[in-house]
Amino acid sequence: MAEQAELGEKKSRSLRPLGRLTPYVARYRGLVAGALVSLALAAVTSLAIPLAVRRMIDHGFTQADGTFINSYFAMLMIMAIVLAVASALRYYFVITIGERIVADLRRDVFAHVTRLSPSFFDVNQSGEIVSRLTADTTQIKSAVGATASVALRNLILCIGALGMMIVTSPKLSSLVIVAIPIIVFPLVAGGRSVRKRSRAAQDTLAEASAFANETIAATRTVQAFNAETAAADRYGSAVESAYQAARSAVSSRALLTGIAITLIFGSVVAVLWFGAHSVLAGTLSAGTLGQFLLYAVIAAGSLGALSEVWGELSQAAGAADRLTELLDEVSPIAAPANPQPLPSPTQGRVEFDGVHFAYPSRLGRSALHGLDFTVLPGETVAIVGASGAGKSTVFSLLLRFYDPQQGSVRIDGVDARQADPDALRQRIAIVPQDVTIFVASIHDNIAFGVQGATREQVRAAAIAAQADEFINRLDKGYDTQVGERGITLSGGQRQRIAIARAILKNAPILLLDEATSALDAESETLVQRALDGLMHGRTTVVIAHRLATVLKADRILVMDQGRVVEEGTHQSLIRHGGIYAKLARLQFDAANEDVLAAAK
Repeated sequence: MAEQAELGEKKSRSLRPLGRLTPYVARYRGLVAGALVSLALAAVTSLAIPLAVRRMIDHGFTQADGTFINSYFAMLMIMAIVLAVASALRYYFVITIGERIVADLRRDVFAHVTRLSPSFFDVNQSGEIVSRLTADTTQIKSAVGATASVALRNLILCIGALGMMIVTSPKLSSLVIVAIPIIVFPLVAGGRSVRKRSRAAQDTLAEASAFANETIAATRTVQAFNAETAAADRYGSAVESAYQAARSAVSSRALLTGIAITLIFGSVVAVLWFGAHSVLAGTLSAGTLGQFLLYAVIAAGSLGALSEVWGELSQAAGAADRLTELLDEVSPIAAPANPQPLPSPTQGRVEFDGVHFAYPSRLGRSALHGLDFTVLPGETVAIVGASGAGKSTVFSLLLRFYDPQQGSVRIDGVDARQADPDALRQRIAIVPQDVTIFVASIHDNIAFGVQGATREQVRAAAIAAQADEFINRLDKGYDTQVGERGITLSGGQRQRIAIARAILKNAPILLLDEATSALDAESETLVQRALDGLMHGRTTVVIAHRLATVLKADRILVMDQGRVVEEGTHQSLIRHGGIYAKLARLQFDAANEDVLAAAK
């Protein structure tokens, strides 16, 4: 942690993180070229105006008929039109570049994050990650678009104006050159403070966003416990912390801008005073002084603007730093350089051989201790056990969300660590206990994970899952939009959609984590029918909570403290009178006690 903090501190002292955006900028060379041409044209036009002013002052006022003045004012008008057109084109190009780059960046970060292993999400809040995808990319959009363009324009104007000042009057320019270090050094030093405070402000905002995301997702729980005021107070405190951090960053930027303006225009006044005395002494013409003064104002204004945009770029560098941290995150779960292919066709054999596992976030507490079992192709195995026995961990290892510290998990004889995770997961379908329903149509929810699924295939899966009837009763049938987390659907309906999703995937291995929530009799019957159809002909591993499922299992594994302690059929385990018999009486419905007794 200390090393990461030190590394973050070093990064915050430069704009180097913005360099990671170079590949994104390079994709749009045409837009970049258009922006640079427009920028150069606008800068050259701006730098040409003082030349016209000098000639008008030195020569225009000596012409009695005013022809000279008219021609120069006409030239100035043409320059103004060119400047306006070039500036408009520059704005269009740079804003388009910013929008395009941020869209690409968001897509890449999201795609990368979705491929990170669950161990990353065990220690990182989803709300903070979303904040990086939204708030930080918005900051970068502003920097890559308008801010970077303004910075480059002012840099060109500053360099061009300084060059023309030297050509116009080397003596006056020497005074300006002496003043430059006095101006630049405080700005560089102040910029470090701005970057550090901007990063802190972004971090505190992400924390507030994470809490808001978590609370809104659990609104019903918050209201059920009358915790609205407490949640609002906590969020208010988080927002206040974010405000104070942002205020600190803004104060630093404001102070930096004030110092820059004071130093820059103080230097201009000093040079103007010296130049005025030179005009009085006859060593400098009034037109030359006017030209030099205009260039000095352009240079000073450009430096002042640079000091301001420097602060904005520093903020963007902090945002880029946070995003590149996500992009640099390496998932411990990845395909080996030469993945071992899984047998085809798939048999569906599952083996756990001496598996020891502890979650990365809790390495001191093992979840599995020397777990050994085998599921034969086409066999249905029910896993039962008390909470914390390691049942869900078995599913996580089968899906290769994690790798065991010792032992191996094999699918059809292939160690999961030697296989491509995508190929392995393609052979597994899961019906989780907590069904995930997306804010989308019923059709899209069923077809999730099966790209190109046709309307007929989706409906066939729904029919097999006993879901077609209730779907057709909805206002728009399969096109009905469901709310977040499927809040508009009943528990039984959500389960049947999850079953339809698994049926559509048609994987040879099925993982079923039965819901513990009670269903009404009709829903229970429909769900059980759907499960019977889904499990038929597949290797099935089920975390069982329903007596009907246990009775139909070919074999039952009883887990306790991360290992299998009993194994057998329902009847044999009841007669044995061990852990399973006790769990069965406590866990299964009282209505089934006669079934349990009859099995003795």
